Amino acid sequence: MVSVIVPIALLLVIVLVKKIPYVGGSVHAALLAAAASALLLSGIYSPAAWFMAWVDGLNRLSWVILIAIFGMIYSETQLTMGTMDTVLKTCRATFGKSPRGLYVSSMIAMIIFGALLGEGLSVATAVGVLCVGPLNDMGLEPEEISATLVLGALLGSLCPPISNGIVLAAALCGANFDTVLKWSFLTVPFCIVVITIFYAFRFVKIKALPEHLIPSETAGQILKKEWRTLVPMMVLLLIMILRFGPWSSTVNLDFVSIMWAPLTRHVRSIPFLNGLANLIVLSLVTVTIVTFVYKPVRQRGIVDIFKASWKKFLPCGTVQACCALMIGAFYASGLIEKISAWAATLELTVLKFGGSFAMGIMGMVTGSQSTTQNTILSFFGPALVASGISPEQAALGGAHLAMGAQAFPPADLCTIVVIGLVAGVIGKECNYLKSMMKSLPGFLFLYSVGIIIFFL
Repeated sequence: MVSVIVPIALLLVIVLVKKIPYVGGSVHAALLAAAASALLLSGIYSPAAWFMAWVDGLNRLSWVILIAIFGMIYSETQLTMGTMDTVLKTCRATFGKSPRGLYVSSMIAMIIFGALLGEGLSVATAVGVLCVGPLNDMGLEPEEISATLVLGALLGSLCPPISNGIVLAAALCGANFDTVLKWSFLTVPFCIVVITIFYAFRFVKIKALPEHLIPSETAGQILKKEWRTLVPMMVLLLIMILRFGPWSSTVNLDFVSIMWAPLTRHVRSIPFLNGLANLIVLSLVTVTIVTFVYKPVRQRGIVDIFKASWKKFLPCGTVQACCALMIGAFYASGLIEKISAWAATLELTVLKFGGSFAMGIMGMVTGSQSTTQNTILSFFGPALVASGISPEQAALGGAHLAMGAQAFPPADLCTIVVIGLVAGVIGKECNYLKSMMKSLPGFLFLYSVGIIIFFL
């Protein structure tokens, strides 16, 4: 078992012990060290074999990487078009005629864009900044405003269809992504409704809205003027409805799969490029093409949009590249099979709680759901599957665990960014620890749902 223990121990020690010279706290170094140790301890020394292990890992994660790339491009086009402002104003006009209604409308706006952009921090900064003023005028404390933005952004980024957390979990657990996505349409909205209602009653204390916060236009009037900015978003929604509707098992109405069929036939057998056959990737490409009908997007230009998107992708892209080597090394060295065989000897309840606890700890110290998944779910997921849980159930539960755990104190990266944004807008100090503690009940609920999924 040395060949199993050493790579995992190195992975955890390098990430957790930040005082280690040069590499302490580095996710990249931890993933590479785990990969190297797994290969060396298994007697794999050839550089060519290491390269092929990396290629295999890239191939396994290809659709995850491509979703991240095209998701960033799509999000840039939405920012350029002003879609976010339209959605926020429409939500306020629809729900924001009472204090709690205004609170809910702010959450809904962030959740919608979290679902369509798939990245929480971008939503918190781009959309959340528009919500700070109204929430402050309603009497919320700075820390309550910060907690609201973090909750809305991160819950939205887990919400389908463009959920990086669910995409990554499905890849690490070897699950059918479409099946995981279908179940997430139930579990994630359930968490969102419970958490939003809880915080609407917990944070909102005033009985009536100040006059200047009451919407001057109806939702219909706003949509009549700005409906064009919502067309790409509606196209994406239509794609999801046609793909996953009750008719999907008998008739194929998914025009994306039909339209891109010649491409998918050619790329399925090509390493890495086979990720282009993933229907979420193709959906993002399709909708992004639609956005270039709009003059603001064309004026900004494809080069500038691609540059900005690539710059945003690089931080997660480098982690994915390192993770690809680790996953390829784990498969090449037989580590996945060894972990699966060991997990089969454990009592299943012990495995579920032990792995969930490990993901919680990793989320607490890294503040990143992707790091939590790459470091823990990469072996916890296959262990669950070996013990009798379906890959789809393991992926769905793991995604909820990682998304909840990343916002646990003390290393909630989203809160670190958002408190500065809130303080800058309202001109008041926003305490980091108090903000995290206010959002903690919501993320504990999300984390608990992940554990419950393992037992269903």
